[in-house]
Amino acid sequence: MAELTIDLTYGNALFMAAKELDKTAVIAEESKALLSVFEQEPDLRALLDTPAISAYEKKAVMAAIFEGQVCDELLNFLYVLIDKGRTRHLAKIIKMYDDMLLKAEGVSYGEVLSVEPLAKERLAKCEAEVGKLLKSKVKLENKQDAGLIGGIKVYVDGKVIDASVQGRLRDLRSSVGQ
Repeated sequence: MAELTIDLTYGNALFMAAKELDKTAVIAEESKALLSVFEQEPDLRALLDTPAISAYEKKAVMAAIFEGQVCDELLNFLYVLIDKGRTRHLAKIIKMYDDMLLKAEGVSYGEVLSVEPLAKERLAKCEAEVGKLLKSKVKLENKQDAGLIGGIKVYVDGKVIDASVQGRLRDLRSSVGQ
């Protein structure tokens, strides 16, 4: 619970600052690039999360790598996370930021579960169909669920759309049982 609060607090702070400076899109794009660098360079990520290295040294390394590559606001935000010892939360903080940005743009964010990864075209079709059903713009992230026999399950804004084989069998069973 405390970790969710940290992610939400820092994600909200980044979003509010970006909104105030009219840099929401820039920070969203650059934060994804920043995460990509950390994913590709696990040693750099380890350096950030190692308590044996001082905040001063970490910030010097980050400045050498990212200064001029990302906006000053995002770099300063990274410095704050270093100072507060919150760098291990970076990916979740950026996820919270992205969720807030989508919500501010009137987009509902959710997940679609499937047995196999969905093709981009199929995912786009799901987003369009769920968007019509919910009367809003919808952005879905595809996650695999080996527990599904077939079909999909969609979770958006606390709502569940169950188009799985299990769901259909359950519906059939309840209609036959009555």
